[in-house]
Amino acid sequence: MKSLGKYMVKYWYLYLFAMACLVMGILLDVAAPRVIERIIDDVIVGGNQGILISLLVTLFLLGTGRGVFKYLQEFISDVVGLKISVDIRKKLFTHIEGMSMGFFEKNNTGELMARVKEDVERIWEAVGFVGLLCVEAVVHTAIVIICMVKISPVLTLIPLCIMPMVGYIAIRLEKGLDKVYDDISEENAKLNTVAQENLTGVRTVKAFSRERYEIEKFRKSNGRYYNLNMALAKTMAKYNPNISFLTKTLLVLSVTVGGIFVVQERISLGQLGAFIEYANNIVWPMEILGWVTNSMAAAVASNKKINKILFEEAQIVSPEEPEILTKVRGDLEFRNVSLTLQDQKILEDVSFVLPAGKTLGVMGMTGSGKTTVVNLIERFHDVTEGAILLDGVDVRRLDLSQLRKSTAVVMQDVFLFSDTVGENIRIGSRDWMERPRVEKAAMAADAHGFVSALPEGYDTVIGEKGVGLSGGQKQRLSIARALAKDAPILILDDSTSALDMETEHEIQQQLKEMSGVTKLIIAHRISAVRHADEIIILQDGGIAERGTHESLLAKKGLYYDTYVAQYEEPEEVKEWQ
Repeated sequence: MKSLGKYMVKYWYLYLFAMACLVMGILLDVAAPRVIERIIDDVIVGGNQGILISLLVTLFLLGTGRGVFKYLQEFISDVVGLKISVDIRKKLFTHIEGMSMGFFEKNNTGELMARVKEDVERIWEAVGFVGLLCVEAVVHTAIVIICMVKISPVLTLIPLCIMPMVGYIAIRLEKGLDKVYDDISEENAKLNTVAQENLTGVRTVKAFSRERYEIEKFRKSNGRYYNLNMALAKTMAKYNPNISFLTKTLLVLSVTVGGIFVVQERISLGQLGAFIEYANNIVWPMEILGWVTNSMAAAVASNKKINKILFEEAQIVSPEEPEILTKVRGDLEFRNVSLTLQDQKILEDVSFVLPAGKTLGVMGMTGSGKTTVVNLIERFHDVTEGAILLDGVDVRRLDLSQLRKSTAVVMQDVFLFSDTVGENIRIGSRDWMERPRVEKAAMAADAHGFVSALPEGYDTVIGEKGVGLSGGQKQRLSIARALAKDAPILILDDSTSALDMETEHEIQQQLKEMSGVTKLIIAHRISAVRHADEIIILQDGGIAERGTHESLLAKKGLYYDTYVAQYEEPEEVKEWQ
C-alpha cells in the first residue's frame, strides 16, 4: 500500500514490541499440545500420576502467558494503528485545507468527509490489528506445520493438501471483494452527501415541502448502498462455506488417518492428541482468511482514494520566493483583468484603481462578475489575463498568507461556526484579540445589542451556520468579524442585503467614519455605494459605467435606472431630469 510505509517505519519500535509479543504468544501456544501429549502418554497411558500436577500447572502457565502476550500484542497493534490513522487524517485534512477553490468546486463535501473518516478508519485496521493478525496467521501456521512434521510427516500431508485449496478460495474471494468495496466506498460518499445536504438545508426542504422528494432521493441512494452490500454478502456466501467445509474436512481426516496410525503404532495416542490440537490451531488462520482479506481489500481501496486526493496539488500557492510588503497600505489596482473558467468568460478587460483609504462601490446584475472581483483579490482564482496589484505588486508575487491577512471580507454567503459568538467574531484569533476589541467590532456592526440579550452573551454557543439567528443577525456578526480583524482592506460583498434600512444606515455611517481603510463595497442597493469615491457598474463581465453617485445619475444610464427602480423617482432624481 503506497505511502503507508513511511508511517509504519515511524513507529517501528511499537511494531517490534508487538512482533515480540506475537512470537512469544505463538511459541507458548504451540508448546501446549506437547504438554497434552505427555499427559496422555505418561499419565493416562503410562500411569505416572506423580507428574500430573506439574503438567497441569505448566499448561495453566502456558495459557496465562499466551493470554498476556496476546493482550499486549492486540493493545500495541491498536495503539500503533491509531497513531498512524491520526497522522494520516491530520495530513489529509491539512492537505484539503490547503487546496485551491477549484478543488472544492469539483469534489463534494460528502465524499471528502468519507475519505477523512471511514477510509482512514479502514487503514487504521489494516496497519494495526488486522495487519498483525495476518502476520500472526502466517508465522503461527509455519511453526505449527513444523511441529506437525515432527510428529508425523505423512499425517502432515493432509493439511498441506487442503491449505492450498483454502488459499485459492481466499484469493478468489479477495478479487471479488476488491471491486465491491471500491463501489461501496463511492456510494457511501454519495449517501453522505445526500444526508448532509438535507440536514444542512432542512429549512429549504420544509419551506418547499420537499420532504417526500428528498426522502425518495435518499431512499434510492440508500437502496444502491444496500444492493452493493448485498453483492458483498453474496460474494461472502459463495466462498466462505467452502472454506468452512475444507477446514472441517481437515479435522475429520486427521482424526481418521491418525487413529489408523495409532493402531499401527506409527505414532502414540498422545502424539495423535497433540496433532489434533495442532490441526485445531491451524484451522483458525484459514477460517479468518475471508475476513482478513475483506479488511485488507477495503483498506487498499480506501488508500487509493486517499492517495488520489493527496496526489492533487493546489493550483494557487505562494511563490517560492515571495515579495514581502513591510507594511500594507491598501492600494488596489485591476489592470486589464480578464478571467475565463471552464471555457466561460467571467470578466473581460476590467481596469480600476482604488487608492489606499478610498472607497469603491461595485454594482451590477446577478452574474455580472461582482463576486468574482472578490475571488480574484483573495486569489481564490488567478486572472487569465492582466494583473491585480496590491501596493504596486502583482498579488501573484506576494505571500498568500500576507495577502489574505491584509483583507477582511464579508462574504455574500454568511458562514458561522458552531461555536460561541465571541469565537465567531475572533475566528481563531483568541491569542491576540481581547474581549474589548470583539465588543467594539460588534457595536460598530450594530450587533452588540442582540448579542448582549443572548443567554450567555458573547459566550453563547450558536448552532451550525448560525442556526437560531436571523439572517440580519448573522450578517451583522459577519460584519463584526471583518471589522475586528482590522485589516487595511475591507471588502463587503452584498453584506447588508438582509438588514432593514435603519440598521443598514447605522452600519453605513460607521463605515463612512472609518479612516485609513481601503473599502470595496459590492451591493445591489444604491444606499450601500452612494457615498463611495467611485462606483463602477459591471455588465456581462465588463465595466459598463463608472463615476460618482452624482455623475452616474446625470448619465441616466444603468445606475440611474436602478436608482429610479429603488426610490420610485423621489425629488432628488427629478433634479437630474
